[in-house]
Amino acid sequence: MADTVAGGPLAGIRVVELGQLIAGPFCGQLLGDMGAEVVKLEQPGTGDPMRQWGQGTLPTWWRVIARGKYSVAADLRSAEGQALARALIARADILVENFRPGTLERWNLAPAELRAQNPGLIIVRVSGYGQTGPYASRAGFGGIAEAMGGWRKIVGFPDRAPARMGVSIGDTLAATYGCLGALAALHRRSRSGVGQIVDAALYESVLQVMEGLVPEWSVAGHKRVRTGSKLPRIAPSNVYRCRDGELLIGANQDSVFARLCEAMGRPELARDPRYATHVARGEHQDELDRLVEAWTLQHSVAEVEAAMIAHSVPAGRMYDAEDMMRDPHFQAREAIVSVEDPVLGPTPMQGVFPKLSDTPGGIRRPAPREVGQDTEEILERWLGSAAGAGRRRDGDA
Repeated sequence: MADTVAGGPLAGIRVVELGQLIAGPFCGQLLGDMGAEVVKLEQPGTGDPMRQWGQGTLPTWWRVIARGKYSVAADLRSAEGQALARALIARADILVENFRPGTLERWNLAPAELRAQNPGLIIVRVSGYGQTGPYASRAGFGGIAEAMGGWRKIVGFPDRAPARMGVSIGDTLAATYGCLGALAALHRRSRSGVGQIVDAALYESVLQVMEGLVPEWSVAGHKRVRTGSKLPRIAPSNVYRCRDGELLIGANQDSVFARLCEAMGRPELARDPRYATHVARGEHQDELDRLVEAWTLQHSVAEVEAAMIAHSVPAGRMYDAEDMMRDPHFQAREAIVSVEDPVLGPTPMQGVFPKLSDTPGGIRRPAPREVGQDTEEILERWLGSAAGAGRRRDGDA
């Protein structure tokens, strides 16, 4: 994939990103993928700690989360850095930040003052507990939000401690909701001319995807617990062992279950009163899982997968990155693309999503290699000033 892609649905939208680590920067990544020009203000010298994250000799995570962005060095703890931030924010459409509530105010960047200077400004504020409430001032990380939002308690097996999902889901959910709020605010601004504040709390972002967890308790008195790889009373839907690996099969709908029974050579199971209905299968979930796995253990993953495809039964292998990169469907949809990176060379990474038919997003440029490398260019284009011409690229803001 080329390292420059024209346009995008947010072409012409300017974003200033003040955040660091994951939540704020991922929101900026999403906006940038859709065509917005994202200027990231980084601490001179050190930059965003994400520059050091990831496996391998050279950190890789930064190459994804900072793609498409411009790096401007600004020490927000200094009067000069704050003045530079205010000047850029005055010309921006969206400001993204994920500091603890009160930090912007201490840095002379209070949202009320920024909006007075730029009434159309939309401010996305991502924090652990939100901008209000008794916990607002607490430090909050994504993992803590996952715990408070109900996620961690139900992930894993019942005889073990709660498990982590394996990715920073609390941070990325909050970032995604922050982006969603920004897009809604842009639409409103197109009619009113006035921006607003988007308050995206990490714990509430997790809470939003917890399905019926709250009414199940408040109405039915049921508390969800850890159930491992299966969905309670949803059967058959589980990871089943095969001769040479595992396969996830989801055949809990009546008609799909009947097709699974045909594939297994056991069509009579679909008529058995113990398994004929959704409720009955849920009541006999464990024994039904044993029946399915007794069949899958006789075959290879490839054989079971082929049978599921032939009988239109949803099934899928457990992919890792290597599997994804060689899968023809990923390739056909450009779910993974290659970006020409100045540090790593051609670097495969996830593509832009979601896909728009008429104004698709794209990765216009690789992640900034150096802290503040784009300071002069942005000052000239945004502020019409060459004030940054003499600045050290990794020095003072």
